[in-house]
Amino acid sequence: MTRLWNDPADFADEMIDGFVAANERYVRRVPGGVIRSTEVPAGQVAVVIGGGSGHYPAFGGLVGAGLAHGAAMGNLFASPSTQQVHAVATAASAGGGILFSYGNYAGDVLNFDAAQQRLRAEGIACETVTVTDDIMSADAADTHRRRGIAGDLTVFRSAAAAAAAGYDLAGVTRVARLANDRTRSFGVAFTGCTLPGAPAPLFSVPAGRMAVGLGIHGEPGIDEVDIPTADGLAQLLVERLLDERPDGADGRVIPLLNGLGSLKYEEMFVVYRRIAQLLADAGLEVIDPHVGEYCTSFDMAGTSLTLFWLDDELAELWETPVDTPAYRRGAAPAAARVSGPVAADAASARIEPGDPESVVVAGTVRRAVEAIVRTVDLHVDELGRIDAIAGDGDHGIGMQRGSHAALAAATRAAGAGAGAGTVLASAADAWSDRAGGTSGALWGVILSSLAAALGDRTRPDGAQVAAGVAAGARAVMDYGKAEVGDKTLVDALVPFSTELARAVDAGAALTDAWRSAASAATTAAAATADLLPRMGRARTHGQNSVGTPDPGAHSLALIVTAVGDVLAAAEERN
Repeated sequence: MTRLWNDPADFADEMIDGFVAANERYVRRVPGGVIRSTEVPAGQVAVVIGGGSGHYPAFGGLVGAGLAHGAAMGNLFASPSTQQVHAVATAASAGGGILFSYGNYAGDVLNFDAAQQRLRAEGIACETVTVTDDIMSADAADTHRRRGIAGDLTVFRSAAAAAAAGYDLAGVTRVARLANDRTRSFGVAFTGCTLPGAPAPLFSVPAGRMAVGLGIHGEPGIDEVDIPTADGLAQLLVERLLDERPDGADGRVIPLLNGLGSLKYEEMFVVYRRIAQLLADAGLEVIDPHVGEYCTSFDMAGTSLTLFWLDDELAELWETPVDTPAYRRGAAPAAARVSGPVAADAASARIEPGDPESVVVAGTVRRAVEAIVRTVDLHVDELGRIDAIAGDGDHGIGMQRGSHAALAAATRAAGAGAGAGTVLASAADAWSDRAGGTSGALWGVILSSLAAALGDRTRPDGAQVAAGVAAGARAVMDYGKAEVGDKTLVDALVPFSTELARAVDAGAALTDAWRSAASAATTAAAATADLLPRMGRARTHGQNSVGTPDPGAHSLALIVTAVGDVLAAAEERN
C-alpha cells in the first residue's frame, strides 16, 4: 500500500517537484513535466515521451543524455493533458522536429495527437510512434490495438539513439517503428496497487493466485492462475513471447525482466536465471540483459518480461551511451548545463468583458461549475470504485482535479467581468489541463463547444444551448472515436443531447428541457451496465465490467442532473 502523501490530489505535482530537486543534474521543471537540463545540439530531433505518473522510472526518470529530451507527466495513471504535452514539447524542441512516443492508451492518444496538431499548426514538424508491446491486450492480428508497457524503454532508447546519431525526423520515426515492431512484452501480478489516499487496491488477487496479462495502470489481469514456481513463471513468460517472434528476426535478443513496484530484485534474479537458460536452449544470443524496475505500477507486486529482437542497425544504436536519473548504460560524455529561463507556453489571452446580459448568465455558469464540484466531491469514491472494476480507478480523482480547476478558472473569469462563453471556456481549458486523461480531454471538448454557443453577448436561448450540447456530442465522437454502444461517456451524452434538442424544439422552457434530458442521460448511463466495452482501457477486460455502469457515463448523468437544479434556481431568481 501507499503510505506517505499530503493531499492525494497534489501527490503527482509534489512528486515531480521532489524528483526535479533530487535530479537537477539531469532535468529541469517545465509546465507539464520535465526536459533535459543539459544542452542539446541545435537541429537535433527531440524525443518527447510521457504518460501518467505512478510508473517510475517511466517517464521522467528516462530523460537525459542518450534517451528522452522531455517527458510530459500526467496525474497518477492519467495521461498528461494537451496543454502539458504542448508545453513540454515546445520547451524540448531543438529545431529538428519532435518525435512523440508513449504507450498506446486512449487518453494519451487523444492528448498527444491534439498537441501534435497544435505544434504542426505552429510550424514545428512532429511525428508519433505509439508503443504496442503488450501481447495480452489484443490478438496478433490487431497489434495496433495493443497497449504499451515495459517495452516503452526499448522504443524510447532506440529512437533517442537515432536522434543522437544525427538522423532526421523521418529517420528517427522509422527506427522507433522498427523497434516497436520488434518488441514483445507479457506481465503477471500477485497483488494490485493502491493509489495515495485510496482505502483499497485497485484490484486484488486471491492468496496463491496470479493475475495474467495485467496492465500498468492498475487494470486487473485478463486471466488468473495458481502461482507457479519461479522456474514455472520463467517458462510461461518465455514460451508466450517466443510464440510471437517477429517475422524476419534473427537470433539476437535483449531480455528485460521488469519489476512492477514491490517484487524484490532477488526474486527476479531467481526467475531470470531460468529465463536465461530457456533463451539459450532456444538458440538465441542474449545481449545486454536487463533485470530491474523500468516501468512500474506504483506498489504492485508483479513482473513482466520484454524481448527486444535486434537487427544490425538496432544493435549499433543500442550501444549509444545513456545517462538519466534512473537508467544508465555506457559512459555518456558530459554535457554543459543549460542556463537561463525555460521557454514557456503561450500566455493566456486577456479576458474581454461581456455585455450586461451575458455577465448575468456568466454567474449562472459559475454556479453550475460549483455544483459540478460538489457533485464530484460527493461521488468521488464511488466513481473510483466503478472505474477500478475494469479500468484503472482514477476516474474519481481525475474528475475532482478537473472540476476544481474549472471552478477556480471560472471564478477568476467571472470576477474579471467576462461573459458566459468566456467563463465556460476558461473552465473548459482548466479542466482538460488539470485532469488530463481521457475524461479531462472530453470534458474540455464538451464545455468548449457549449461555451462557443453561449458567447459573450446577450442571453442565449434554449436553442443555442441545445446546439452547443449537440456540437459537444459530435466533437466528442469525432475526437474519441466512440459511438453509442461502446460503453463510454457517449452512451449518456448522446441521449442527453437528443432529448434536450427534442424538448426545446417542442417548445419546452430550457430548465424543463434540461431536466428531461438529464433523466434520459441517467437512464442511459444505468443501461451501460449491460454493455461490453468496445473502447478505452476497459475493452481488454470484456466480461469483467458487465453489471457495472461506465464511470464516464455515470458521472455525466450525475453532473447534468446537478446543473438542472442550478438552472431551476436561476429561473426562480429571474
